[in-house]
This record gives sequence, structure tokens and C-alpha cells, in this order.
Amino acid sequence: MSRQFINFNGDIVPAEQQVLTVANRGFKYGDGLFESMRLLKGELKFAELHSERIRKGLKLLKMDSWSSVDTWFLREKAEELVRRNKTGPDARIRLTAFRDGEGLYSPSANNMAYVLEATKVTESTYTLNEKGLIIDVFEELTKPVNILSNLKTCNSLTFVLAGIFKNQNSLDEVMVLNDRGFLCEAMSCNVFVVYDRKLYTPALSEGCIAGVMRQVVIKLAKENGIELVEAQISPDILNEADEVFLTNAARGIQWVMGYNGKRYFNEISRFLNEKLNAL
Repeated sequence: MSRQFINFNGDIVPAEQQVLTVANRGFKYGDGLFESMRLLKGELKFAELHSERIRKGLKLLKMDSWSSVDTWFLREKAEELVRRNKTGPDARIRLTAFRDGEGLYSPSANNMAYVLEATKVTESTYTLNEKGLIIDVFEELTKPVNILSNLKTCNSLTFVLAGIFKNQNSLDEVMVLNDRGFLCEAMSCNVFVVYDRKLYTPALSEGCIAGVMRQVVIKLAKENGIELVEAQISPDILNEADEVFLTNAARGIQWVMGYNGKRYFNEISRFLNEKLNAL
């Protein structure tokens, strides 16, 4: 494998090079956010939606220069790094932005710094998983609902513990509840449930990530005559649903096969995945 590089504040440096110190606010306080994206056939997919979400998040976190992370910035920096890493036309892109200043809880400055990573993937389309996922509900820790809930912040301990639960129980994914006991999201994805011929997904007011692929799938469903409801959803629906699938920007749509003794179909997820690749 050829040597890999990252983009650190505009400079292309070897991936193994130390670029952060113990004073880094992302390390000390989780003071930042991140965004996962997908390059397909040389194109950064849904770049406009990603840049809009990143800028909203940076503005909410009160970081300076939030407006600089526009569509041109994302495309230019991603394509530059992909060329340097020789990943080919298909890659997973991750941008991590953090506050670059000293201070304790109160920062001395609100400058934005960033790290961009690019990792090669083998698929040149959004590929629906052949084998359905096996899931369970993670109940040890819930996700609080507040103004930060819709962001992918660097404070991800809830999902780290959910990941440990997943590994300990040999699962493919886990569902995370909000602090009211309702479905919020999966460990790394948004959640969609087919029940009584309608498609349901947790509303943003339930604290789920405002995922770009969530937004795309909602639009695709409505355009293709699928009744969609954004709502407060009890986890009990998993025992009655006809279908459950998960979405994120890196993988697209992934269908769930089983929860406890329940087994699901993948008709709607397969249909929407075809529409997604046709965009």
C-alpha cells in the first residue's frame, strides 16, 4: 500500500506525522465536529448538503471562519487529497473541525482548524448489503436531546459505549434511544422503519443526527409516492415492523434482517437504493 497523507489546515502531510499536541481542544474537551462523506466515480456526493450542515454546526459552536467551508472547499480539498493518496475515484472522506485555541473550558480564541482524511473504498456505487444486519437496542446510556443533538460532535462517548456493547454481543449495529426512551438513531446511522405501509423515521426534535443521507432518502421516498412520517417512535415498533433500514453518507442504505426473534423484509430499502444510485 502506498504512503498515505492527510490535509492538516491546508498542508498535505504524511498520515503518521504528529500534528496535534496535548493542548488540542478536540482531544481535551471534544470541542469540534466531524463529517463523513463519499467520493463516487471521482465526484464528492451531495457536497452542497454536506457543506451546509458543516457550516451550520460550526456556526452553532461559535467557531470563526465557518463560512469558508463551502461546496468548493470540500470538493477541492477532497479531490486534492484523493490524488495524493492514489485512492482512485472511490473513497471515504472525513473532515474533522475543531477549535484551535488555548484556554480551559473558556477558549482564548475561536479559530477553526481541520483535518481531512481520504480512505480508498472498493465499491463505485451505493451497495445494498447482501446479508441483512442483526441489531439490538442499547439501553445502558441514552442520548440527550438539546441544540447539539443534530450535530456529529467530537464528544461521542455514548456511541463508543454502544460500539462496545455491539462487539460484546456479536451484533452488526445497535439502536440508541434518546433521554425520553424513544428511538433516536443507530450507532452510526439514521433509522427508517416500514410499518403498516408507511415509512417512519425519528424526527429531528427527537435528537437524531441531521444526516445528509437521511435528507436524501426522505426526498426520494416522497418523490416516489412513499408516505413518510417524521415522528416520535417507540422502540416497541421493532417488534411489529415489516422492514428496518439504516442510512449514512458513507454507505448509503443498509437493510436490517433481524432484531431478537423478529425478521424483516428489504423491499423498500432495495427500491430506494436503486433510486439513490440513479441520481
